[in-house]
Amino acid sequence: MGRIAVAAVVSLWVIPISVLVDRVVPDPYMDEIFHIPQAQRYCRRDFGTWDPMITTPPGLYYISLVYIASLFPSMWFAKFAPTMSSICSAATLRSTNAFVAVICSVLIYDLLIQLRPTLGEKKATIYAILLASYPLHWFFTFLYYTDVASLTAVLAMYLASLKRKYWLSAMLGALATMFRQTNIIWMFFIAANSAVSYAENLYGQDSVLQNKHKTMLEDNDLLSDNRSTPISSGLRKRRMHNSSSNSQQSVFERSKFSLHHPPGFFDEILDVISKLWNMKWKVAIAFAPFVMVLLAFVTFVIWNGSIVLGAKEAHPVSPHFAQMLYFGLCCAAALGPVHFTQATCLYQSFRKNKIFYSFQILLALVIGFIAVFFFSIAHPYLLADNRHYPFYLWRKVIQVHWLMKYLLIPLYVYSWSFIISILGEHQRRIWVLSYVIATALVLVPAPLIEFRYYTIPFYFLILHSKIGETSNWLLIGSLYAVVNIFTMYLFLFRPFHWDHEPGTQRFIW
Repeated sequence: MGRIAVAAVVSLWVIPISVLVDRVVPDPYMDEIFHIPQAQRYCRRDFGTWDPMITTPPGLYYISLVYIASLFPSMWFAKFAPTMSSICSAATLRSTNAFVAVICSVLIYDLLIQLRPTLGEKKATIYAILLASYPLHWFFTFLYYTDVASLTAVLAMYLASLKRKYWLSAMLGALATMFRQTNIIWMFFIAANSAVSYAENLYGQDSVLQNKHKTMLEDNDLLSDNRSTPISSGLRKRRMHNSSSNSQQSVFERSKFSLHHPPGFFDEILDVISKLWNMKWKVAIAFAPFVMVLLAFVTFVIWNGSIVLGAKEAHPVSPHFAQMLYFGLCCAAALGPVHFTQATCLYQSFRKNKIFYSFQILLALVIGFIAVFFFSIAHPYLLADNRHYPFYLWRKVIQVHWLMKYLLIPLYVYSWSFIISILGEHQRRIWVLSYVIATALVLVPAPLIEFRYYTIPFYFLILHSKIGETSNWLLIGSLYAVVNIFTMYLFLFRPFHWDHEPGTQRFIW
């Protein structure tokens, strides 16, 4: 019932807004001028022509073909379209993302149920609907971009992995890289963490079997003793009681140790490596499909000479470490209602160990300064295109004064402290570290500041942060609704014109 409710509610805004966007902006806009003609070539069975300005693989065009092929029989029967190519319009192609967005919302619901079994169907339904309205994901639902399909494939891959369907997960990982090449990083992230869980479960099962075997041997010894030497029933009861007491005491001591003497981060890494090594052959067999996809991707990159397909000179791999700072700030802003509670927790942690946390803050400030001073990149597209919000944030905030970019460093540090704090409350430290590394591998090489690149790491963040209070979720949903209404209003009803180029221009993320 929860899936149906989520799909129904999301459809209530996807369908009418899609119709509105198609009526106000019927022609391809921004990157659609590349994607829509390319998809229309595929509709005409022209698979040999490729626009050199397109940087991403053709996954979106293939699923559009499948989607349009499913619509064609009914439209042909109703005499609306004599051929498939005749229905391959901008509106129909955009509706691919609208359909996929509904599927994505159901996947979010399933992930919430899988990651938080105690959440309950009602809350999971509400939270999934609110997360489906995340502004960057929500806005590009109505345009023919790769973002919605990319996110959906990654979430489907993750859900399959959580359900231990590793072959299916690897296949979905291959599909995800067909939408966006950087999704190979998220496939590796998902596979690595799944391998750790898989090895630990195997290790735990082996330990249980060993304990059962040991218990059976002890029972056999006790029976043989009973047969060889007559023992009173009272003595046997005392032996059993002492054995039970010792077992309970050992469990208590282990739990006490885990509570008051938690292992260090280095010990945790060694423990994970040890378990992976002990179960290496079973892990290798189970996760071989991911290795096959990874090898195929590496082969493609070597053959292509680059990770991007077209416009290679405009998308070089660059050490853009400041991108991580912008991502942290955007995530902190997107989770605004949670800050009061989390800031209190951070302050209490600081009071308990001022010296340690002061050193951490100082180190983070130094790293932030290095990232801003040496690794801030102003891409030509960012400086020249005033249709994107990052253009105004760069010109009106970051570059308003030469000191401003340095004055923002404490805010960046707090944002990342906030992210690590909300993740660290419920996730293992090695998981948090792998998340930060995966996010860096996706964002740092990208020279262009694009908020769209932050969508997938944001969803991993919010799905694992376990924001408990429903009031916080409702405030987050209200914030998203306001941003979405404002953004769509500007896009549809506040167009402008350039002096140097004809046509109508519109504000966009």
